[in-house]
Amino acid sequence: MAVTARPRRSVLYMPGSNARALEKAKTLAADALILDMEDSVAPDAKELAREQICNAVKEGGYGKREILVRVNGLNTPWGQADIAAASQCGADGILFPKVESADTVRQIESIMDNAGAPAEQTIWCMMETPRAMFKAEEIADSTPRLGGFVMGTSDLAKDLHCLHTPMRLPFITSLGLCMLAARAAGIPILDGVYLDLADDEGCKAACWQGAELGFDGKTLIHPKQVAAANEVFAPAEAEIAWSRKIIAAHAEAEKEGKGVLQVDGKLVENLHVENAKRLISMAEAIAEMGGVA
Repeated sequence: MAVTARPRRSVLYMPGSNARALEKAKTLAADALILDMEDSVAPDAKELAREQICNAVKEGGYGKREILVRVNGLNTPWGQADIAAASQCGADGILFPKVESADTVRQIESIMDNAGAPAEQTIWCMMETPRAMFKAEEIADSTPRLGGFVMGTSDLAKDLHCLHTPMRLPFITSLGLCMLAARAAGIPILDGVYLDLADDEGCKAACWQGAELGFDGKTLIHPKQVAAANEVFAPAEAEIAWSRKIIAAHAEAEKEGKGVLQVDGKLVENLHVENAKRLISMAEAIAEMGGVA
């Protein structure tokens, strides 16, 4: 799938069994939503969540927000029916939990194809087990349908027997492996959630760390976290101004046959211009989102 400049600064989980939450999501400033049939839904509410999510997506009203549906695993009683239903509801993508191999992705794709999923509907993979970290490259390259990675740091912490520390050092190897695989494959990658809803500063610091590591945005568990993610993962005004300046200067230099130039005493090469164009494209896409209405 071709990667476009689509904002994913804030990607909010919403429980599919809560009809009020699905409706409220239409008013929130999140760039994308994950309508959840899995972890946030009790076993006796799984089928209700499936029905409510599919009806909500078909009904529409989510504006320009990207809509992902997180389904249950194939080893559960609900997985196959979840995928088939999500394939037909009009969601942008299906998010699958605990993916550990390319074969699993291709099995999901086969179910989607048989259910009549549109060609543009993507598969997103939760990367949340130690085995997934070792298989990140093959998962990222498994199919052209692959839409991106979502880090599942809570499940990963359980399996690693590690702590959620402010600097997240126990996760650095895992985050790095998935980042490398995603960037090599040209797919987006989203950071894991921040769990302490009482710690606004800690949430913002986690967003900054995710942005510094190269993530496209952060998954969130509460609407109160949206503003911080939107602020941190958006290109800053100074970045935008500098990007426009070096793009213009480089264009002039090319007319004179120069491949390298200095702007305000800083060396500028083509790689800097490519990154500047990426930032400008993202800034323009964010501006088009507006209030994501």
